Amino acid sequence: MKLLRLTAVGATLALATLAGVGSANADAPTAYDLLQAGAQQGVTDGYPGVIGLVRHGDSTQYVHAGVGDRSTGAPADPTAQFRIGSNTKAFTATVLLQLEGEHRLSLDDTVAKWLPGAVDANGYDGSTITLRELLNQTSGLPDYIDDLGLQLADYTNADPSRLYPPQTLVDAALALHKPTSAPGQKWGYSNTNYVLAGMVIEAVTGNDPATEIQHRIIEPLGLTHTTFPTTDPTLHGTYLHGYEWFAGLALRDVTTSNVQISGAAGAIVSTLDDLATFDRALLTGTLLPPAQEAELKTTVPTDSTGTAGYGLGIYHQQLPCGQWAWDHDGDVLGYHSIWLASDDGSKQVVLAANEFHMMGPTNGQNDTGGAALNALCA
Repeated sequence: MKLLRLTAVGATLALATLAGVGSANADAPTAYDLLQAGAQQGVTDGYPGVIGLVRHGDSTQYVHAGVGDRSTGAPADPTAQFRIGSNTKAFTATVLLQLEGEHRLSLDDTVAKWLPGAVDANGYDGSTITLRELLNQTSGLPDYIDDLGLQLADYTNADPSRLYPPQTLVDAALALHKPTSAPGQKWGYSNTNYVLAGMVIEAVTGNDPATEIQHRIIEPLGLTHTTFPTTDPTLHGTYLHGYEWFAGLALRDVTTSNVQISGAAGAIVSTLDDLATFDRALLTGTLLPPAQEAELKTTVPTDSTGTAGYGLGIYHQQLPCGQWAWDHDGDVLGYHSIWLASDDGSKQVVLAANEFHMMGPTNGQNDTGGAALNALCA
């Protein structure tokens, strides 16, 4: 869930450039070739398994390498479910944008308007932070996953059923340190923002974010293999087993893991196809009115290069081939995933690997991320 932006996308730009994407050479590898090669390289780098898809219009091709279950040796299945980590954030942002479109809130409302007292400690003041600043990651709030106790609990996976009320996560974040910037002043990725966004959804609707996402997104889009578990730490049906390198010594199965520690910031379970369907619907205005679609795609810079920005739960970046793409990645115990898409959603790449141990960058992250970039450019 802790976003490793440089490992998944940013640090692979040089790799994509060296690969010569966008070549006019008729013998240049196809998007499928590039992604399949990246999947295989990811397994060579140490991932148990990697799956992915390339979608152009209505045409979809799938790649896979390695295994989805080390105990049985079953091949990694491109139709299998996996934990999507921070790719959950776009779902959460979509619900808040829909609520704004229904005139039930404004993204310019303060956090304190909907959650009085939730952000009121150690110099932080919810009356000075807007919902928009939560969604575009400019609130200035610390990331609760930087709390050493939460990190240890997540990494050791000692109690997958432990309950973590959202306010407990927020309180852990506020206790980390005093503000280092004013709200809206600078971009800084924090899972705390989206835990609070989930709390706002519940304050406005009376339903938890999982229920609203189910009714507003999952059911209308027919995402039959997508779920938002709120307490159940297990996976069901066909799924990739998730693994971590424990203490850097051995791979262990962490498929059953805590979902409350990520919540509205990273708890959703999905598949390549379902995630691609959601991303296309989101980018093409199927889920949002025009005004909210424009807000979704209004970005703030994430660095000084001018080639990357963050909208509301999604990134926008210029690729080495000159194209611009929307994207996000997700890292949660046992799983790493990434999606990229053209602005009109006609070209898409989604990729997932079944190992994450809360550290990076790794060769697997770099090589699979580079392959995803190359595939979108091809």
